[in-house]
Amino acid sequence: MEEILKEFKRLLSQVDEWFGRCLERYPEKIACRTGCSGCCRALFDITLLDAYYLRLGFDQLPAEIRQKVLVKVEARLAVMREHWPEFDQPFLLNYRPEEDWELLMPEEDETPCVLLGDDGRCLVYEHRPMTCRLHGIPLIDSSGEVMHEDWCTENFPGEDPLELPELQAPFEAMLRQEVELFRQFTQQLLGKRLSELDTFIPTALLIDFGKLKI
Repeated sequence: MEEILKEFKRLLSQVDEWFGRCLERYPEKIACRTGCSGCCRALFDITLLDAYYLRLGFDQLPAEIRQKVLVKVEARLAVMREHWPEFDQPFLLNYRPEEDWELLMPEEDETPCVLLGDDGRCLVYEHRPMTCRLHGIPLIDSSGEVMHEDWCTENFPGEDPLELPELQAPFEAMLRQEVELFRQFTQQLLGKRLSELDTFIPTALLIDFGKLKI
């Protein structure tokens, strides 16, 4: 497991390096900065590998901070159970079709992420999920293929960033690597190679990975 996590950390660093290059190239066009939490709202689904890595960071926080976060998590879970009363350990989403997930992720939801500190900074920034690292800028593969065309409305005002080749990165290769690492991770954790298991950021903090069975 240690080697898988090391490779996953290296992959996340590649994503961070790409984002950093974009910031250096377009500092006046990208509003994303430390303390900006405009996109850290609503629920985000993440992979079980992301959840495991996130939990490692969470468990390093002081006990009093963890307790405050868990109070927010329980409040979030109570809202989720209004739609999915049966939602419980191991808090995986895949037993229902993805269309049902939308019940728990309404577009108008502006609830701050449970892991946001009072200063607007992520409490587990170094362990934040892949989706958080990719958010805010469109994802354009080195081939020119647009893999995700949305971006934060605070970024690139009055301009179409899809026309900027400097934003490109080998996303297809990185995402293939993420899937392979996920398969290795599930083999280690569950004894079988799986391609997809997902949860939400709040419920990732409640999963009992020591007793996880699928």
